[in-house]
Amino acid sequence: MATLILVRHGRSTANTDGVLAGWTPGIALDERGAAQAAALPGRLDGVPLAAAVSSPLQRCRETLRPLLEARPGLPLHTDDRIGECHYGDWSGRKLSELSGEPLMEVVQQHPSDAAFPGGESMRSMQARAVDAVREWNARVEAEHGPDAVFLMCSHGDIIKSVVADALGMHLDLFQRVHVDPCSVTAIRYTRLRPFLLRLGDTGDLTGLAPRERPDADPGRDAAASGNAEVGGGAGAP
Repeated sequence: MATLILVRHGRSTANTDGVLAGWTPGIALDERGAAQAAALPGRLDGVPLAAAVSSPLQRCRETLRPLLEARPGLPLHTDDRIGECHYGDWSGRKLSELSGEPLMEVVQQHPSDAAFPGGESMRSMQARAVDAVREWNARVEAEHGPDAVFLMCSHGDIIKSVVADALGMHLDLFQRVHVDPCSVTAIRYTRLRPFLLRLGDTGDLTGLAPRERPDADPGRDAAASGNAEVGGGAGAP
């Protein structure tokens, strides 16, 4: 069956500001995110793509723009189901503020029971994203054959939840997965099981070096406390 390349959007202004963007309009790539997007065509050089599917949000569309310019004729589709989690009343708030909310502990430890006020549950988020991936996989294979490769540009929590499904992991374990901005995750679906081929690959290992601790801001370096970065985080400095 077809191979899926999942690309997280490049670093956004919300990522660098420590804000949980959700579906807030007008969230663009920052300077580094634009550079990450510009490098994407070269990273994928030599990989034939049958189609590209994007979240409708601006930061994903901006991430794919250089790739589409480099590959005239590459079909682009938009699918709301791979759009960011609907964080509801949490959207637009600082992660440093949200770290003290009782719900954040549920999001970290028991996400299958987490539902955002005025938004959606994390179970619903995963279900819609996995449905989209499976349907697009079948469509691409039917139209382009079992060796086809296609790309989806989406968001951190969406990609993590799709990876968890591919690995047969319960959603309560998906916070153990991390994907940096503009990282590449690849999954090959077969009749019997999916295979995870790449996870969060940026081609840059500098993010593995020890980081300086930020000054008492738990929302800016969640990993230092053992928490996952809700919304995906800004990646390595």
